Amino acid sequence: MTVNLNHTIVAARDKQASAQFLADILGLRVSPDFGPFTPVEIPNGVTLDFMETTDDTITRQHYAFLVSEEDFDAIFARIEDAGLTFWADPAHRRPGQINTNDGGRGTYFEDPSGHNLEILTRPYGSGG
Repeated sequence: MTVNLNHTIVAARDKQASAQFLADILGLRVSPDFGPFTPVEIPNGVTLDFMETTDDTITRQHYAFLVSEEDFDAIFARIEDAGLTFWADPAHRRPGQINTNDGGRGTYFEDPSGHNLEILTRPYGSGG
């Protein structure tokens, strides 16, 4: 049996702004709206479908993106160029740092709706 994640819905205060933010930081593109969703397709075929919510509070979610070392450099440069705060840990206790977990590199930053985004170059547990 083959099971693949196809898409997930991401709650946003402004779906266009959140989708464009993610696309700009990761070097991707925003796809045309599909119904109430503004999709951003990740290179592995998974789509993040941004949907606006009128809820006062958005439950923060965590989205982690496994990237190459070269892509990490490019994405991290865009994070710095945008003046975003970034952390080495998911609890945001180590600001302005990247981590070297499992012999790779990683960092966390927030999107406009407060979701905790992560880029990492090695999957957790892969460092032996």
